Amino acid sequence: MRKTFDRPLLLIVVLLVLGGFFIFSSASLGLLAREGARFSSVAASQIIFGIIGGGIALTLTANIHYRFWRRYAFYLMVFSLFLTLLVFTPLGMEHGGARRWIDIGFTTFQPAELLKIAFVVYFATWLSGMHKHLGSVVKGSLPLLVIAGIVGAVMLKQPDTDTFAIMLAAGLAMFMTAGGRWRDIGIAIICGIVLIGALAYFRPYVMDRFTTFLDPSLDPQGKSWQVQQSLIAIGSGGYMGRGFGQSIQKFEYLPEPIGDSIFAVLGEEFGFMGTVSLILLFSLFALRGLKIATESPDLFGTLLVVGFVTIVVMQAFLNIAAMISLAPLSGLPLPLISKGGTALLSTLASIGIILNVSRYRKPLRGQNRGVVKS
Repeated sequence: MRKTFDRPLLLIVVLLVLGGFFIFSSASLGLLAREGARFSSVAASQIIFGIIGGGIALTLTANIHYRFWRRYAFYLMVFSLFLTLLVFTPLGMEHGGARRWIDIGFTTFQPAELLKIAFVVYFATWLSGMHKHLGSVVKGSLPLLVIAGIVGAVMLKQPDTDTFAIMLAAGLAMFMTAGGRWRDIGIAIICGIVLIGALAYFRPYVMDRFTTFLDPSLDPQGKSWQVQQSLIAIGSGGYMGRGFGQSIQKFEYLPEPIGDSIFAVLGEEFGFMGTVSLILLFSLFALRGLKIATESPDLFGTLLVVGFVTIVVMQAFLNIAAMISLAPLSGLPLPLISKGGTALLSTLASIGIILNVSRYRKPLRGQNRGVVKS
């Protein structure tokens, strides 16, 4: 049984964080051309809360036995839901038509980032204890819908549809890993499609994302502006890019150059080689993480790793796909790279849990890890 962290995964994370801050630093220069933007405060938040705070969080969670979280999963879930509900109080801050942040004076933070961790921990705890009963509707799929419904009610009220979709994807991946039946997986997917259709009908901005995806040339000065400018930025980068700091689109054309559009800045400055390198790093992160999951000593550890890896990788690839018009715009930031000190901190904290699981992994010897049943 290993007692050291998985060094390849740690190296991949270090490369993503350092390379991400390198890209973030260049993209942040675009704020200087925007009225009211505060470059110093954004950079300070990213360094203090994201890199330094996230590094401390990763170190702590990497040294706490992962089974510790199982004992306090319920309390962590309740606490994170309580914090998330605070966005609807006077402490909540609204931006862009959504209430997702809590203002504590010297900074703001998004409690949904903690809720993502709590959801994975709580769901892994529940699945690892009930995996033998997943074939039952009452003990299997129904509790899954109840848990997802409670989280969904809070997230969709903000609204934060994209984060909720990522959490659902992680939950479904964990459910499959624990031995969920294809019947229930199919029902969950159908319910998800129906929910998306309902959201598109009742919330015009969701419908706009799909129409823009189907026809990126539609309304280039309005709804399609972001994807059009992103494609221009990435296309102008060519094979090797314009060079560090040389992006033009980040100054006045790309919305949120340090947010969900940061991949376009990377494409313009580092070209095809830079974008492929980033995609390769996230792919290696996924492969290494899943290897750790298959070698976990118990199902709980496996589910933790599958959940956290799914959240990070799916969010990354959905962001990238949206920027190159292969998926509808989601507003999701690029993990470990985009603006968001608390987002970076929480992501590194979850990666620390993965690293802790890697300390106790062992080669498989025919154990039943939990497989999808027909």
